[in-house]
Amino acid sequence: MSSDLVQLIRRLAETLLIAAAGGLLFNAAGFPAAWLAGSMVFAGLAALIGRPLVVPTLLARALYITVGISIGGVVTPETLVGMSKWPLSITLVCAAMACVTAGTSRYLRDVHGWDSQTALLAGIPGGLSQVMVMAAERKVDLRAIAIVQTVRVVILAVCVPAGLGLFGLAGPARLPQGAMTILQAPADFVLLVLASTILGGGLLRLGFPGGLMFGPMVMSAILHGGNFVHVSMPAWVANSAMIGVGAVAGSRFVNTGLRLLGSYVGAALGCFAVSVVIGAAFALAASALTSLHVSDVIVAYAPGSVDAMMVLALALHLDPVFVGAHHLARLFVVSVSLPMLLRGVDRAAARKGKH
Repeated sequence: MSSDLVQLIRRLAETLLIAAAGGLLFNAAGFPAAWLAGSMVFAGLAALIGRPLVVPTLLARALYITVGISIGGVVTPETLVGMSKWPLSITLVCAAMACVTAGTSRYLRDVHGWDSQTALLAGIPGGLSQVMVMAAERKVDLRAIAIVQTVRVVILAVCVPAGLGLFGLAGPARLPQGAMTILQAPADFVLLVLASTILGGGLLRLGFPGGLMFGPMVMSAILHGGNFVHVSMPAWVANSAMIGVGAVAGSRFVNTGLRLLGSYVGAALGCFAVSVVIGAAFALAASALTSLHVSDVIVAYAPGSVDAMMVLALALHLDPVFVGAHHLARLFVVSVSLPMLLRGVDRAAARKGKH
């Protein structure tokens, strides 16, 4: 075994151990999206103090596929039916996310001078895993995107439960029902992984932005939502993939000075304020126009990552079908529009470069 390979293995082991420690700590503290956010924070801190973190490209691609399958697994036949029950509220949440994206992206460009691609990926409300995967594949400031997205998740994870509890809108904790295990449905699992990987690889070959995660996510959503498979990615596998993606993001913090880091945090707080104001306006409109429960609407319209908001819905004893249907709609809008928006930004940049 060559010395270069030994060094790579050692750096990879250190990277994953540091990221896993962050995920474990955040999970123990009860943070939603703990495995991803915690691993990003710890890997980022390690990179800031000069540790040589690394995640090989081939491993990163396998992680993206795993994350895509896991995200698509949140889709159920019930959530698909639920989307047809609240057409006005679903429409409003999609409009809210479009306005939040436009508002936060404009804020980051005009106030902080960020480039269009970085501002767009940082301003997308939620879809933390998908955004980080797409950002890792492009020449953008991944450090800035990671900070803005993580700060949003952490603040929402702390403030939403505290606020609902303060006003007596939160209920007792409730655990989700488990899916079938791989041993109970091995054929389902093989179909899920094989079909998802084939679609992801095909989109990657076509140059589709984020195809390695988008493809598996869509295939997993179709198979689960259509009731074709009844097995999900094991929790420990999904969490490990989240840790790996967090490590990829955190490793980009090498050579980041404290002043630059402070400017990122300032941008993150401003971006969060803009997104909350816009999202709250739409949530108030939805509450005024419908007879929906206030706490359900708040969590359904909160501009956080899908996994974080679904965990909050379960923990706060909210209507899981209602919240899930809204975040599924938001996830679909983000998933379909983000690649097209990125291509539009690329074309605009290319036209500007010609003049």
